[in-house]
Amino acid sequence: MGAMTDRAAQTALLAATPERCWEIVLDFERYPEWARDVKEATVRARDDQGRASRVEYRASALGRSTHYTLEYDYSGLPARLSWHLVEGDIMRALDGAYSLVAVDGGTQVFYEIDIELVVPLPGFVKRRAEARILIDAIKELKTRAES
Repeated sequence: MGAMTDRAAQTALLAATPERCWEIVLDFERYPEWARDVKEATVRARDDQGRASRVEYRASALGRSTHYTLEYDYSGLPARLSWHLVEGDIMRALDGAYSLVAVDGGTQVFYEIDIELVVPLPGFVKRRAEARILIDAIKELKTRAES
């Protein structure tokens, strides 16, 4: 199955402006302050505009500690930010995107993710893990953006 076909997605309405949402999403080093599973985030490379292009994370995933590095693609801004996995210890893919749309009363956030683990999981376990990650990510972003 190709990486693009097996995506899980979640959407939510946030009572905050897209600008506020992007401020949070793009401030990678502060993820540990609000994203429960992220223990550490370190910018490893920046693009010519000073934006973080590679970020290394230490996180807890599926009940264990994991390290992974994501590369970010800003070409879709201000509508969309996407990323893909550069390296990871328990994952061979961690691709995803945030898409933001200004609506009455705030911002509609669409979050999609595709995870491939080094040790394959049964489909239902993988879907459950993705669902938890998606729901938590949106919930935590919502809490942060609306605070």
